[in-house]
Amino acid sequence: MGRQRKRNVTGDGVPHTRKEEKPPVPGRKEKKKKTDIGKVFINVSIGLCIFSLVWFFYALYMRSALAKRVVTPHYAPRVLDSNSTSAAVSPQRYWGTYRPQVYFGMKTRSPKSVVTGLMWMRQFSEVDVNLRHTCEQGDHLQGYGWLMHDGLNFGVQEIHDSDFTLTTEFVKRMGGEHGGDWTWRITAKQHSSAPQAPVVSLMFYVATDSQGSLQAHVEERTRLSSVTGTSEELGNFKITFRKPTAGGAASDKYASYNYLQTLSPGLDRLTDIVKNSLNRRFVFHPPSGERRPYIAVDTYKPPPHQQQQKDNRIERDFLVHQVTVQTPFQIEVLFESGSFHDRPNQLVGSVLTEELEKWKVTFDEKFERTFGLQAKGFTPAQVKFSKAALSNMLGGMGYFFGQSVVQSVYNEHPLLYPEGALFTAVPSRSFFPRGFLWDEGFHQLLLSKWDPQVTRETLAHWLDLINVEGWIPRELVLGDEARSKVPAEFVVQHNENANPPTLFLVLEKLVEQLETHPYTPLKEDTLPFLRRLYPRLQTWFEWYNTSQVGPLPNSYRWRGRDKDTNLFLNPKTLTSGLDDYPRASHPSADERHVDLHCWMVLASGVMASMARLLGEPHEEYQRTHLTLGDNNLLNELHWSEQHRAFCDYGNHTQAVSLQQEKIFVPPGQPRHQFPVARLVRYVRKAPKLQYVNALGYVSLFPFLLHVLTPDSPKLQHILRDIRDPDRLWTPYGLRSLSRADPLYMKRNTEHDAPYWRGAIWININYLAIRALHHYGSIEGPYKEEAAAIYQELRTNVISNVYKQYQETGYIWEQYNDSTGRGQGSHPFTGWSALTVVIMAEQY
Repeated sequence: MGRQRKRNVTGDGVPHTRKEEKPPVPGRKEKKKKTDIGKVFINVSIGLCIFSLVWFFYALYMRSALAKRVVTPHYAPRVLDSNSTSAAVSPQRYWGTYRPQVYFGMKTRSPKSVVTGLMWMRQFSEVDVNLRHTCEQGDHLQGYGWLMHDGLNFGVQEIHDSDFTLTTEFVKRMGGEHGGDWTWRITAKQHSSAPQAPVVSLMFYVATDSQGSLQAHVEERTRLSSVTGTSEELGNFKITFRKPTAGGAASDKYASYNYLQTLSPGLDRLTDIVKNSLNRRFVFHPPSGERRPYIAVDTYKPPPHQQQQKDNRIERDFLVHQVTVQTPFQIEVLFESGSFHDRPNQLVGSVLTEELEKWKVTFDEKFERTFGLQAKGFTPAQVKFSKAALSNMLGGMGYFFGQSVVQSVYNEHPLLYPEGALFTAVPSRSFFPRGFLWDEGFHQLLLSKWDPQVTRETLAHWLDLINVEGWIPRELVLGDEARSKVPAEFVVQHNENANPPTLFLVLEKLVEQLETHPYTPLKEDTLPFLRRLYPRLQTWFEWYNTSQVGPLPNSYRWRGRDKDTNLFLNPKTLTSGLDDYPRASHPSADERHVDLHCWMVLASGVMASMARLLGEPHEEYQRTHLTLGDNNLLNELHWSEQHRAFCDYGNHTQAVSLQQEKIFVPPGQPRHQFPVARLVRYVRKAPKLQYVNALGYVSLFPFLLHVLTPDSPKLQHILRDIRDPDRLWTPYGLRSLSRADPLYMKRNTEHDAPYWRGAIWININYLAIRALHHYGSIEGPYKEEAAAIYQELRTNVISNVYKQYQETGYIWEQYNDSTGRGQGSHPFTGWSALTVVIMAEQY
């Protein structure tokens, strides 16, 4: 009888065989568990590695994708076709004075235009070489600018040099397939105070920009009589340099002639090339006068340092015709298009004079019809001033082509944006001859009244340069010629930085016109234009509404404040357009900016109205507008009961000052081996979160942009501050910062003079006058007070801008709040030209 086998019963009652009952080997269970844990650890590690690699490559991909967004154009169809500025589509606007950075020059609205221009210099002067070409404040001209310019057909400009005046006139004539013909007339007259008739050299030039060719035609060895050329955009053409006459008389005047035929690597080099070609080996010898050596263009040889520096740009044709003649004299330059086959006669002499007079009469009639200043009782001298203000803005329109230099936080180095064009007015021909986003909205408030087509094209050019994020650079520096006038630190544009969206001021007027007069001819042009613009405006608005949000719901904060707080009395906020206007002393993410909040009220309201007009969903924009425009929210975010004013909010202290830096020099050590002491900021009391105690332009924005309801009690405080001479009121306009403010007229660094800290600015005064007119025209408890202040402020601004123009020959960037004197850059016929709108009372 065998041994009975033992049965193991599992938990489910199933008997196992003997084989299954084999006892475990001591320690094997432990080893298996360790093996299982090891495998799990290995598998988890492999999984983590794979996940990390996937995440790493995904992050690289995303960073690369995000880095590309800053240079990725918007996905919507362009507002303007690529050929919209061509001679075939827009012949009347093809040629123009689209080179605002030079005293006199013309080009076409094409990417690589043939350019023409004028340089001049006074011979036998105390200054060795006083060549004039690009508009420079350092030239110290007694005045220059357009007296008449209609933006299309003709222009008349006066340039007052030391002892003579140049009058530059041009007229265009349509015909052919390439924008037709044009003629210049340059008249030189000596000043009555000049001891003797000056001898002046005029240098007329023609240059190609990377395409086209020129052929010189020389007479009598030294006189460049004409230039023939060809280019893709212009076809064949001829430029004829007529001989000088005695101020319109038929007889020629004695003149000495020289010419230069060379190559240029770029339009930004033209002045240097001419300067480096000048030579004294020529003799001026009129029939009845002494022989005198004079300076003239000769063979061009690059300076040694330029020969060593390689310029990789393609060199193109550059021709200069120099005529040296004693004042008074008159010279005509004639451009003739090769495709204009049936021209009735040449546009010269008496024909040119008749055309000029015809266009002058047309201009005067349209100006009075548009602005009605004579009917308002303005004097002929005041009307002439206002015509000059408008004409300088029209004559300051520029056509630029090139690539912006941009950067985002995802780019290690700046990138080039795709090539694009910009048709825009410029703030100042001498100091700011390029496109500025927040200036342009103010510019178009004037130009839209004169020529709505100019405004539509300008807005379209700006919005066609928007990127896929919805960002437009604050400054658009396109092309070598424009870049040569810009400090290096302002060339690169950063995509987190905004600028006031003033284009909505113009769009608001366009929408209002369509809503008020839905059956006017204006609707046929404007409505399709707004429809093409709308997708880009949506993205632009959304960019502001996400990238510039503040710390609290429905609050906003400007990005891009200066971060080096050690060197600034109050770190600047260039992005706000108000540069050194006092903000929170210590920049932080806790800031709330009242002016940006009000810009967003305006923008959301315009978007709602436009969407409604176009039949697009408007409810979300309307809700945003009602929320942001709610006066209770505005009071909660920005009203300081302590200061009785609307204020920014942030980490702030007013106990700051600029003091000489303390540098320790060990005994016996030479002082020159240590850094030069600077002015640095000292903080005497730690900052805390609070309302910023600055009373000035920013405090007025709820009033300036009509955010306040007519019955708001806050209006009473604002009107009081406006009219108080110890705060904002002056006999010349509203100052930018209260005279009682701690930072009033204080330097921001040892090198930065006060800018928006007391001076009078016409764009904000325009908004203030417009707001006073608004609140003085609608029912409310402050209607009469607003209307009375309106009349006073309007009179003060008009009187002072006109007076300074009469005394100095210029309209200025800003005006001194103590004396009314013009200051800053000049001529500044950007937003300061809004004086015309104020005179016309067309808000």
